[in-house]
Amino acid sequence: MTYEVYAIKYAEQTARVRGDNYMFDDNHDAPDPIDFYMWLLRGEGRVILVDTGFDAAEGQARGRPIRLDPGEALKPFGLNPGDVTEIIVTHLHFDHAGGLHLFPNAQLHLQTAEMAFATGPCMCHDALRFPFTVGHVVEAVKRLYSGKVTFHDGDSEIAEGITVHRIGGHTKGMQAVRVRTQAGWLVLASDAAHFYGNFLHGVPFPIVVDMDDMLNGFDTLRSLASAPKLIVPGHDPLVRQHFPAGMAAHITRLDAGPTTDPTL
Repeated sequence: MTYEVYAIKYAEQTARVRGDNYMFDDNHDAPDPIDFYMWLLRGEGRVILVDTGFDAAEGQARGRPIRLDPGEALKPFGLNPGDVTEIIVTHLHFDHAGGLHLFPNAQLHLQTAEMAFATGPCMCHDALRFPFTVGHVVEAVKRLYSGKVTFHDGDSEIAEGITVHRIGGHTKGMQAVRVRTQAGWLVLASDAAHFYGNFLHGVPFPIVVDMDDMLNGFDTLRSLASAPKLIVPGHDPLVRQHFPAGMAAHITRLDAGPTTDPTL
């Protein structure tokens, strides 16, 4: 079976430069905006949300105002937050797990290594702790104690045609999502590759826990996708240029493949 896959943009940050997004970049002060997405998979009556975005309060606290509440962003699909029963959490950074509380009925799919990372001694370091927000991690722990977390170790199947793969690098338990679509195996890289330039040119993103894992992860993404053009980076505004529009201005449809090849 194949799935429909949608990228849902809920925020952006335009005051950003290439040095924020690429290490060792000679043109480090050139403007380089970033988009914030979550993703929706649906097929055969099953709906799975990949990541949750963050809410207005988190955006205000971090100086990253959202354009659209993540729960409201699902309305074009005919969904309310309470309708979401499964969420794949690629990692627990604020911009990917900051909306967990908005979806109280959801079972979470999370790498074991990510929970251990976000609740362990690595969080003694300010630099590693900064992209996490304690309330989001606590929400994940609450789900655990409510029996609403399914842990995965490495490669694992969520459903027929949907698999997760621990990449690491950006965080200890960073996972990508592979989905069978009409265009072939499509890979939602999330923050295993923030931008096309990260994996196409082997240039790391500056927030990194394990550089070797991040660089090897770019090769893993290629091995998982049917073609490099079906690797969807986690924050690149170019995704909305290469793939066709969905049913609303903030939604981009991914499962038919790109209309122009982002790898050329």
